[in-house]
Amino acid sequence: LSQEDINTVVAWVDQGAPLGDPADMPPPADLRATDEWSLAAEFGPPDLLAPSSPIDIPAAGNDIWYRPIVEIQGLPENEERCIKALQVKPRGDAVTVVHHANSTFQLLQDDGSFRGTGARATEYAMGKLGEIIPDGVCRRIPAGSHVRWDIHMYPGGLGATAANDVIEDNVVELGIWLHPADYEYEYRQDLVSYNFMEGQRELLLPPNSGFMTQGFRSWDHPVRIDSFQPHGHLRLRSASLEVFYPKTGRTEIIGMVSNWSATWHQSHIFEDQVAPLIPTGAVVIMKQWFDNTSANPNNPDPDQWVDYGQRTADEMSHFWMAVSHLDEEGYEKIVEEREAAEEEQRIAVSN
Repeated sequence: LSQEDINTVVAWVDQGAPLGDPADMPPPADLRATDEWSLAAEFGPPDLLAPSSPIDIPAAGNDIWYRPIVEIQGLPENEERCIKALQVKPRGDAVTVVHHANSTFQLLQDDGSFRGTGARATEYAMGKLGEIIPDGVCRRIPAGSHVRWDIHMYPGGLGATAANDVIEDNVVELGIWLHPADYEYEYRQDLVSYNFMEGQRELLLPPNSGFMTQGFRSWDHPVRIDSFQPHGHLRLRSASLEVFYPKTGRTEIIGMVSNWSATWHQSHIFEDQVAPLIPTGAVVIMKQWFDNTSANPNNPDPDQWVDYGQRTADEMSHFWMAVSHLDEEGYEKIVEEREAAEEEQRIAVSN
């Protein structure tokens, strides 16, 4: 600022910081309603719906876990399908009390019990808008599936818009957009939680201090990372994703999340042409940094030791990653296609 600008600000503060002319204010931000399907503008309304059965959430109390199994509305009978996109959406005020909502596919057995399929639909945590699966791969819905919810709720809510009131008939909805029945694909994609520190059980944050965790993952076949989402609670502040290439000794940063907040989880989706390709044997390095001090605005009590746990007041350290599992031929094909596209772009720029 110039000295004249500084003098203007100081004079304004000395006058009690009065409001200026309202006509000069910018228009209010056009924010999407939290009760809307965020992907509807691109894909239209969901093809399938799987709302949880309703449950009342008290205004205060301990964390609540709710695990109903529900039918998928609109699912074609006896037909496995591939998912194009998904979104989990708490209804109304429930958005502030739903800490996370995981969903997996289950099959009804002849005796009335349910059996897991090993297929995960998606994962939701506060603020997440949805997931888009890239073309050419399939995250599947097994034929005849139901959805098993694992919903963690925090009575009273979290964040500036927390209801701090009883929420009746709390429902969490899963919307699924499908590929056509004749959709062709080459590879499977899955969404997996990759834990740090031997299942996170060693996680322990001392009072008034910072803390860092690391996790490592490699595969016996090439993969493509289509999206990643760090997960933590109130003390997590930043996270990074790196790749170490043993053949060259090179380490590459492929993702970084700064100023992380527990009220704004996101699935960071890579564009197709830059989604990281991980060769066989390369090591993905996942890092997270925690701030258990008073400098962290989300920290309820910096004087506490914070252990691993499921409650909102506890802490976690893992990444959700959507991974497409390739073979060597598919890996080389994608590499060649990208190199050809880059060369074409260089020629276009030079001309």
